Amino acid sequence: MEAFLVSTGIVALAEIGDKTQLLAFILAAKFRKPIPIIVGILVATIANHAFAGALGSWITSMVAPETMRWVLGLSFLGMAIWTLIPDKFDEDEAKLAKYGVFGTTLIAFFLAEMGDKTQVATVALAAQYHAFFSVVAGTTLGMMIANVPAVLLGDKITHKMPVRVVHSVAAGIFAILGIATLLGAGESLGF
Repeated sequence: MEAFLVSTGIVALAEIGDKTQLLAFILAAKFRKPIPIIVGILVATIANHAFAGALGSWITSMVAPETMRWVLGLSFLGMAIWTLIPDKFDEDEAKLAKYGVFGTTLIAFFLAEMGDKTQVATVALAAQYHAFFSVVAGTTLGMMIANVPAVLLGDKITHKMPVRVVHSVAAGIFAILGIATLLGAGESLGF
């Protein structure tokens, strides 16, 4: 349960103001069809985060526990710093309209999420917790918590949410996870 809850919380916070959330705003404004956009986000996130979770699980089977502890600890600290850097959105990521609302959302979200901080977080969390399904379900829920309101409410909520504060909280959580991992908090998990 801890893996699910931590994964959900971290990704929901990290996603606020992220380029994929900006993509959700743009797709909502462009198409004005929330259901296919939301379903496209869900399918793209499940596919992307399942790949990331599988990679994280595989890495733990290939790397010695002591090495993995350092890799994960430093990765979480790196994620803390990365979370504080504002994302920029490339308009070309939303120019796939020939595939329809669902197809455009699916392709654009999947590609935008490749190498994104929430995908990297999913790899690290899956490696940390050894709980593929809990982590993927949690990170997917976190993405949906952040992006469904973006699709449904659009610009109405962007001006009311203190993105800098949300990013600072997410960075703090990543830093705590990193320090705790480096200090041996995951030893019962084999690190």
